[in-house]
Amino acid sequence: MTIQLHILRVFTGPGGEAGNPLGVFPDGAAIPRHARQAVAADLGYSETVFVDDAVTGELQIYTPTTELPLAGHPLVGTGWLLGIDTLRPPAGAVATWRDGDLTWIRGRAEWSLPYDRAQLATPADVDAFAIPGGDAMVSVWAWEDEAAGRVRARVFPNGIGIDEDEATGAHALQLGAQLGRDVVIRQGEGSELFVRPADDGTVAVGGRVVAVAERAYAVAVPA
Repeated sequence: MTIQLHILRVFTGPGGEAGNPLGVFPDGAAIPRHARQAVAADLGYSETVFVDDAVTGELQIYTPTTELPLAGHPLVGTGWLLGIDTLRPPAGAVATWRDGDLTWIRGRAEWSLPYDRAQLATPADVDAFAIPGGDAMVSVWAWEDEAAGRVRARVFPNGIGIDEDEATGAHALQLGAQLGRDVVIRQGEGSELFVRPADDGTVAVGGRVVAVAERAYAVAVPA
């Protein structure tokens, strides 16, 4: 069986650089649920999305090793691709919308897998931080310009099979809830995430999305 795969980069920098690669199957319902983990592992992206219903926004998100209840860059990328106003990962209904060149989602920090967040003294300390390894879920961050709300961050989801993530919307949700103010996060090699906490405890996370390719993918369905 072959099915169309869209490859995107999510949370790119202002010139379209960097961003986290994402695979999206808009007709993901054609892939049996018991086959999806193997497909995500074969693709090797930090996350792959299987859309079960492009009208209601029902979907599943997989890393190469596990399914996630919610993840930021997959939802931002899928919201951009489908152009609908609600996505429905296992964690619950997530609003999504476009504003200029940014695509946004709104959710709650507790819906995502938690990170141990450590504030470091300087961006240089963040850049020098070593991958922790093991099953840790660690992030480090520092102010680049606190008055302007600019943050430098790196995120290490080692517990779900990813050494270092280029751009992590779930971490942005959690950091936004922690700081309680609008920030712009520079993560990885040059990705950019926009964060806007709201008074009701939700946090909006937005960023730019770039289409990389669309291709047919051959799905091997286990018995």
